Amino acid sequence: MCGRFAQYSSRDEYFEALGVKPDEIIYDPEPIGRFNVAPGTKVLLLNEREDELHLDPVYWGYGPEWWNKQPLINARGETAASGRMFKPLWEHGRAIVPADGWFEWKKGGEKKQPYFIYHKKKHPLFFAAIGKSPYDKDHGHEGFVIVTAESNKGMVDIHDRRPLVLTPDAVREWLSSETSPERAQKIAHEAALPEKDFSWHPVTSKVGNIHNQGKDMIKESDPS
Repeated sequence: MCGRFAQYSSRDEYFEALGVKPDEIIYDPEPIGRFNVAPGTKVLLLNEREDELHLDPVYWGYGPEWWNKQPLINARGETAASGRMFKPLWEHGRAIVPADGWFEWKKGGEKKQPYFIYHKKKHPLFFAAIGKSPYDKDHGHEGFVIVTAESNKGMVDIHDRRPLVLTPDAVREWLSSETSPERAQKIAHEAALPEKDFSWHPVTSKVGNIHNQGKDMIKESDPS
């Protein structure tokens, strides 16, 4: 799953990695600077409206009126396109979370050890997401969820689920309203970065407190 991630680079860096031109969206060289993004907060979400790209602050979590539990923060990629909860979002609310990495907690002993997972070459990451559109409107707790996939190989030792990270060249098609739900399923299956593209290391347990921020959250530390 993905219950915490980092979004600290600048908009410029994310957009340049996607090949987005300056006249397509508002650039900003100032780092976003969020090293410990938690559910229940607003997150910058890339989406397409009326054939134009937008980056909007959107609530991370999804809980429609009939849902009487805590808002969900993830959706399984294997079932999101067909399930009651997420099918409408898959069809009309596909989006992207630009990120730099995510955190997972490894079970073992009395304590869980947090790890930071990121691209081996420190490239920006693009998490597939779905949510309640349009994203320039406040829908309360009907925000967005991150689409997840099964972990394989070494990464499964950290956690059995991970964010579905799309290749940069697949992002625009994923976002397009002209892309059918069926085609989006193929994109999710065919254009996800494999586990071999990622590295990970243990980090401070302080990341467990959502009030803790800064570069220390992603710095490698000795396992506790």
